[in-house]
Amino acid sequence: MADQALRKPPLGRSHGGSAGARVTPAAPATRLSLRAGADAVGTLSLAFGLELPQRPKTSASVGGRHALWLGPDEWLLIDETGADLMGIAAGVSALHSATDVSHRNVGIIVSGPDAGAAIASACPLDLNNEAFPVGAAARTVLGKIEIVLLRTGEEDYRVECWRSFSPYAFGLLSEGAEDAGL
Repeated sequence: MADQALRKPPLGRSHGGSAGARVTPAAPATRLSLRAGADAVGTLSLAFGLELPQRPKTSASVGGRHALWLGPDEWLLIDETGADLMGIAAGVSALHSATDVSHRNVGIIVSGPDAGAAIASACPLDLNNEAFPVGAAARTVLGKIEIVLLRTGEEDYRVECWRSFSPYAFGLLSEGAEDAGL
């Protein structure tokens, strides 16, 4: 077994927020940036065990695995069970590009009745139920950084950002959560 560098979680075990909105680091996950043409979607969907979404602002989730539509030929796959997404992708013969971004990205969970308000304090996306329902996903901005946002429940969101920006994102979301609780 080859030695692997162990990374210190960028956010430790910190949490922030208020009674109305709680901000916590997401558990470690495997992430894959996936690019493919329309002709490969069916084969890739079978391999990953979920239907890759085909419309803007949509996602698919099955058993701790999420596929978020980011563009006509682009998805972010997140697996919370630690599955080898690159191994799965390597077994697919259909033309595609897959890049493991597990160590590049960090997930932050924002939950509670004021979670949408906490995120909206620094994000221009309309997060009301009609515009951004459960299952909605989008690439957007939070303050000065790019994020990918997934609404996982009525009061729950997952924010994905680059590891180097995670302390900034966490602090901004914690402030928004505190303000939402006032």
